[in-house]
Amino acid sequence: MSLAALQLAVRCRQCSGTLQLLRQTPHRQFHYSPTVLARREKKLPTLSKKQLAAKERKRAKKAPKSIYDSEKMTLSDAVEVLRAVEVASPNATYELVVKTEMGKGSTIPKGRFNLPRETKSQGKDRILVLAEGRQAEEAKKAGADIVGGLELVEGIISGRYQATMFLCSRSLIRPITPRLGRVLGPRGLMPSERRGTVTDDLAGYIRRLKGTSEWKGDKEGTIRQPIAKMHFPVSDVVKNVRYFLTVVKRATGNIRDPLADTNKKEAGQKPVNAISRVLLSTQQGPSIQISDA
Repeated sequence: MSLAALQLAVRCRQCSGTLQLLRQTPHRQFHYSPTVLARREKKLPTLSKKQLAAKERKRAKKAPKSIYDSEKMTLSDAVEVLRAVEVASPNATYELVVKTEMGKGSTIPKGRFNLPRETKSQGKDRILVLAEGRQAEEAKKAGADIVGGLELVEGIISGRYQATMFLCSRSLIRPITPRLGRVLGPRGLMPSERRGTVTDDLAGYIRRLKGTSEWKGDKEGTIRQPIAKMHFPVSDVVKNVRYFLTVVKRATGNIRDPLADTNKKEAGQKPVNAISRVLLSTQQGPSIQISDA
């Protein structure tokens, strides 16, 4: 046998021995038992509502704030700045934004007002009065559009009698509530004592409505109101803003109403909705926080 054949035979024997060792060695199995998997899975803790609110407050504090958040101006200076921005738009409108803090049990701020100088012609309210006898006659003389008793209920439900405001006497509020509450309640038109639309002085209430407009905040307590035109003198703009802020402060409890103090024992004291910010803006200009509001 030659040397090359001998070397080949030795290599074949080594390879066969290695194969036998591999066949005899058991395969190693890798597996995870359920207990090991349970240890590795981390359960996130469930946070309560208070903890979630605290977490959101911390996140809001860390959020970057605009450099204009702390900037404040007096009312007259803000009017001058916005007038300079809107120099090419003499018919632009000033918008006043009043932000209130809505607490627990507080209602959405709303009311009626009549600016010293109106920004536009006022729309006429269509008033429907539910009353009988002498109160119905007085409401007609005061200027109510539709006056009647329980016979109007079917027409209101069917939509035959349309109105922007509904008033009712104290004697008829209980009979009409079960049927009209479902129709007028979702639209915010249902008469209620809290809003003053259930009263025995219907004629006086109608006279007070003449020449006034309604303002109303949103669910977060923010009130937005067009307050003046750009071509108004600065003094007229300031008068409108001051007057409207007085109306809002009285409605939110920040200023005591002398008429309400006399009836405090009967109606109870309303919770105060604190005013946090007052902003004045225009369509093209920035929102300027008022310092002397």
